[in-house]
Amino acid sequence: MRFLGKRIDAAQVVDPAERRGSKVFFGAVVVLEDDDGNEQEWQLVGEDEIDAAHRRISWRSPIGAALLGKKEGDGVRVQTPSGARAFTIVEVRYGP
Repeated sequence: MRFLGKRIDAAQVVDPAERRGSKVFFGAVVVLEDDDGNEQEWQLVGEDEIDAAHRRISWRSPIGAALLGKKEGDGVRVQTPSGARAFTIVEVRYGP
């Protein structure tokens, strides 16, 4: 109970519909393109909202942390279990 109480006290409400431009922040939906031209879409969420089946990853994950503060057109390199991968940010959007 103490752990949950601390989590609630530290929680901040973030409106995903709030305009934040083309930079990646918490709540962003990001479309990435790999070197082969394949696209994938991820939403950066809190640790308690992770749902890989619905493409929702933690902002603290390797991919999420690499994306924070970047903008459309930026390239990112991410160390994955299968090795380093490079992506280009195609689109950043906020909202449902």
